[in-house]
Amino acid sequence: MDGNVGNMPNGGGMVKSTSSVALCASCDRCRARKTKCDGARPCGNCASKYMKKNKLTSIEGIDLSEFDCIYSPAKRRGPIPRGASSRKFSQSNMSQQSMQEQPSQNAEWPSAMQQMRPSGSNHQLQSNLFAQVMGQPQQQKNANFNGQNMMSNIPNNPDDLQQQINMLQQLQQQQQQQQQQSMNGMGFGGGMKQAEPQQQQQPGVPNTITNHTHLLEPTDAEGGRLHAYYKLSIDELFRLPPTPTDDEYCTRLNTPGMTPQMIPGSQLAALSASRFAEIALGALVHGEVSLGMELCNAVVHCLRESVQEAVQPPTMIIVSKAYFLLAVFRAFRGDMLRYFKYRRVSMTYLSKIEDTAETAALLSAITYQDSWAYMVHNGNERLVPSVDDSIPQIAPVMRQSYANQTELKFDVRTDAASIASNPQNKSWVQGAPALYLNNEAPLNARSLDALACSIRTCCDQANQRFATIAKEAGNASVGDMIPLDTINTATTNAVQSHENELCSRNMVLSAYTLMQQDENTSKNKRVNEGQQLVISAMDAFLENSDEDGNGGFSDSQIQSLLSVCNITVENPHLLHHAGPTYHIVTNAAILLCHLLNGMYSMKGTENFGAMELTMFEEVLDTFTAARKLLTIHRRKLPVKLRCHGIPRPGLDPPAEGQPFIDLGNTLLCPCRGCQGFVLMACSPVVAAERAQEARARMAEESAQEQEALELGEIDRELDIMGEEFNVDDDALLNMISGMITN
Repeated sequence: MDGNVGNMPNGGGMVKSTSSVALCASCDRCRARKTKCDGARPCGNCASKYMKKNKLTSIEGIDLSEFDCIYSPAKRRGPIPRGASSRKFSQSNMSQQSMQEQPSQNAEWPSAMQQMRPSGSNHQLQSNLFAQVMGQPQQQKNANFNGQNMMSNIPNNPDDLQQQINMLQQLQQQQQQQQQQSMNGMGFGGGMKQAEPQQQQQPGVPNTITNHTHLLEPTDAEGGRLHAYYKLSIDELFRLPPTPTDDEYCTRLNTPGMTPQMIPGSQLAALSASRFAEIALGALVHGEVSLGMELCNAVVHCLRESVQEAVQPPTMIIVSKAYFLLAVFRAFRGDMLRYFKYRRVSMTYLSKIEDTAETAALLSAITYQDSWAYMVHNGNERLVPSVDDSIPQIAPVMRQSYANQTELKFDVRTDAASIASNPQNKSWVQGAPALYLNNEAPLNARSLDALACSIRTCCDQANQRFATIAKEAGNASVGDMIPLDTINTATTNAVQSHENELCSRNMVLSAYTLMQQDENTSKNKRVNEGQQLVISAMDAFLENSDEDGNGGFSDSQIQSLLSVCNITVENPHLLHHAGPTYHIVTNAAILLCHLLNGMYSMKGTENFGAMELTMFEEVLDTFTAARKLLTIHRRKLPVKLRCHGIPRPGLDPPAEGQPFIDLGNTLLCPCRGCQGFVLMACSPVVAAERAQEARARMAEESAQEQEALELGEIDRELDIMGEEFNVDDDALLNMISGMITN
């Protein structure tokens, strides 16, 4: 044996101390999360995460590269960390072998990467956190493989030798992938040549960025899949302005000779934030909550980098969109405080942008999302978390004069800056539908704003109805909980002043007309199924009597309700629309329950023939399918965001005089606008009692959920991850607060 061989703890083996590189005692993931690592390959935490993600009970036979359990070289000098010497390897030997396997590719690296390096002052702008990830020269990435150590470590223990061989093969495979990916572009259509995402965290770059940067590549199948989920759910209705590619952004800058390699780092960070936000929501829609939270954290870090310099006008709409999508993500998770904070930041940027089709599209999405917040808070701004101390209110920029006769008639300003900065819109957009009244706005945006106005009006009417019910039932406690300003709202006052134009029924009809015009004028004849669903449901809700006026369901009403449920069954991702779409579909299913009960009560009479039986079976099949989807979706939501828990038909025929589906067993939604659909056949006394019971049950369920969370009965790993990422969110919000204040 060579005399340079020294005794080092290596699980019983011997290593050459002169040419070995010590690895950290903990893997990169455990060090980033500050959790205890057992030092195995893979470690217990990484193995547990992989088994949980892939629903496995054993990791036997799975390749080590699948676990993403990476041990970085130890940076400190001195004694080798205990237990780490068994993971030593010779980087120089790996580099030499890899260079022998692919000499032609290695020869092309320097010239290809040299073309990517910015020059002059632009290099200074690129040399920030995101330029390290997305524009770093390959020569820097290969600094650890400089060929200084040409001796291999040969342990005596055969097991240790096999372990080092496996590790060597894994690192060779990673380097080959980096060589291949270095020749491809990055980002959705991005023009920059980017490198494969680093498995090891680079200095100053958050792990959530380095681990997921590859998802932004146009050729990455996983990133494309997540983006498709986003497009099929949230963006299917909103149709937000798309994030430009790097080449498109250079064109937008209108700077002669501008190339993607010259994009300043802060602006590149804004583009990355918008792209990460889209796929984060796509992951959440598909139920990949852990991945969605990591991508959301990547958005936060990108936005923190983007505000290191003043946000430029070309990126203002991109940054505003990223903050709005962050708000939507927080709303899905039930974090209403951060939802309202991010919403205000998004509106702050909108108030500084010129009126364009893109700003109108984003503002209409915010308006529709606001109608959901309006609904779940029953129009009561006292229930909204206060964010004024952390995110200052937007300074009004409203024009002194009206731009046209429409603005004068409805006493409203229709430009985006005035809408965003209007003090009455600080919690949610309300009053007359300004975007709908703006004939210059895109048709889809006007249609969406009309629907949002109709939903707010229905919520105000529900508050009025329940206040009347409480008064008739003599239940003062319920009546006292409905403040007068939730009945006489800015929206109600605008509608009452212009009832012929702004009543709910006319708003829905106008939204339908605008949707048809938009579909007919689009180049690809795109059918907006999300808007069609919402319009069909609202049309059925607002039709109070049939053609004969006997108080039943009309044929058109039945067809609308069936259409809503059938569209949902065919496209279950539509339940993930941001906004009140999930509540709307649930209430459509409740009306089908009433329809089934009415038809069942006619069974055995001369009015119930073969045609009625066929209709009954068709409605029952549709209801059963829709109820199953709604139940699955409801279980995924936080308790306070859940709509009705719909009962199923009994297995045995109901007793004489009993309904086919007992809606008395419904778990009521806390929104009064939704409760009215369940209690529509109840007396005022019963309705008041049921509403009071619903509030008590909701408070009990929320307490149970919080207790289960504290005891760790709910996914504790997600809870810990959320707490860690909340720190980054708060740091970003504090930074934004200081910027706005100053």
